[in-house]
Amino acid sequence: MASQTYQLFCIGNPLLDVQVTNGEELLKKYDLKANDAILAEEKHMSIYDEIVKNYKVTYVAGGASQNAARGAAYVLPPNSVVYTGCVGDDNLAEQLRAANKREGLREVYLVKPGQRTGACAVVLTGHHRSLVTTLQAAEMFEQSHLSSPTVAPLVDAANVFYVEGFFLTHGASIVLELSKKASAASKTFALNFSAPFIPQFFGTQLQSILPYCDIIIGNETEAEAYAAANGLPDTKDLAAIAKAVAISPKSNKSRPRVVVFTHGADPKIFSVSPIDDKFIVDTNGAGDAFAGGFLGAYVAGKSFDECVEVGHKMGAMCVQLVGPQFPWPKVSVL
Repeated sequence: MASQTYQLFCIGNPLLDVQVTNGEELLKKYDLKANDAILAEEKHMSIYDEIVKNYKVTYVAGGASQNAARGAAYVLPPNSVVYTGCVGDDNLAEQLRAANKREGLREVYLVKPGQRTGACAVVLTGHHRSLVTTLQAAEMFEQSHLSSPTVAPLVDAANVFYVEGFFLTHGASIVLELSKKASAASKTFALNFSAPFIPQFFGTQLQSILPYCDIIIGNETEAEAYAAANGLPDTKDLAAIAKAVAISPKSNKSRPRVVVFTHGADPKIFSVSPIDDKFIVDTNGAGDAFAGGFLGAYVAGKSFDECVEVGHKMGAMCVQLVGPQFPWPKVSVL
């Protein structure tokens, strides 16, 4: 297997999503925002047992970068995408492996015996999703795994790298080294802001990696958080924020940085075909589906306009299913 190479290498926190619908009471009880993503604090820890006990739950393979990797694998030919992150040796990890295999995504997990795989409580209210994550094994990822005999050749052979912002909460030094290596080799490094709290509270880590990033993806609330954290004059002008991120210092000057901010079905630059409310099942993973489609199209050599279009198609398919999933048999979107 080690001789197989993949064009796109993704890294992040592998999580099993535990989804519940009609979670208004949970939002109140745990002081959650309807459309947000946070790391669980002590006061949130009982939510995982509570939702399993009191709600009808759906288990779906999650983790932002893993979702995007599965999306890119869905778009691309077999053996195009590989993903790594840290899991425990438990049933949750087996569920993630099964989901990845179905989508054609190769995983090279670091496995921590005796540890639990990370989980994310997904509280759905209408078309909003509130994510509460307990990282568990996910934050035990080690730099040495990337230089291991199995993984090192995959890193060396990849042309495009993708990292979720969530990984910066514990693995900033790992991302910094990987992004520097990619930049020096003129390979493409893409980063997703992932959640408002990343630019808000992990700004130092984000700013250290930004010079090595060729593609930045985020949504409107993450863009606003970046603007506020970095003292930009207008925290609502997405185009101006995107430009500020795009022209910030860049190590590899051979190509400009591309910044893509999504805004649901409310287009600013690119037109979006809104989906009738009655077809929307849930919005968990929609942004990751967009990122996966965008990256898949980019790896396939499409223009940035075409990459956005494929991202839209993937996001549209995702919201019509439960969680970050895509229709089978496969629908061709390239």
